[in-house]
Amino acid sequence: MNEKFLEKLPYYNHLTEEQKKTICTYWTRKSYKKGQIIFASSDDCLGQLFIISGEVRAYIMSEDGREITLFKMEPFDVCVLSASCVISQITFDTQIVAETDCELLILNAGVFSKLTEENIYVKCFMYELLTSRFSSVMFTMQQMIFKGFDKRLATFLISEYERNGNIEIKMTHEEIAKNINSAREVVARMLKKFSHDNLVEMKRGTIILKDIKTLQDMC
Repeated sequence: MNEKFLEKLPYYNHLTEEQKKTICTYWTRKSYKKGQIIFASSDDCLGQLFIISGEVRAYIMSEDGREITLFKMEPFDVCVLSASCVISQITFDTQIVAETDCELLILNAGVFSKLTEENIYVKCFMYELLTSRFSSVMFTMQQMIFKGFDKRLATFLISEYERNGNIEIKMTHEEIAKNINSAREVVARMLKKFSHDNLVEMKRGTIILKDIKTLQDMC
């Protein structure tokens, strides 16, 4: 059953038959509820993650307890930050949380480490993925430092609209704040302004986009 998902791994076709048998044996399938912590750097090294369904979010925690979102992952995405014991270059504490109910495949860290040592394609995939994640983190930092909050919020709303194809965004102010690295009160004030400007309509737990063109222009 898991093999049909493993075949979607970018490096799968470059594995030997023995390596394919090994990962089929050592992948475990786990379900997580929304809000459940999947991985924290302070925990034992978890291994490589493959998202079957749902969404997960990687973030770091500031000293005052504020979450700073690094990136999100969707079905068929792969994460190697959870295998930090395999990658000595990762020196910061990362946490991964289930944004929705989700199901994951987890490859034992020891097996993943052995694969990176034996197979150059797996090692290249790992570093290419880390480079891609680093680019996502840099984009997040640029947004926080250089972009006004109204533009950041508009960018997030439009990205959710384009991702789901739905003008209704079912998220709380707190959830949006975590995703764009702000405070719930700041999100609430800006959404109120957007509502006053007739860009969005507010309903309990839902934001309805009314003027997509203007929001896109703001981005």
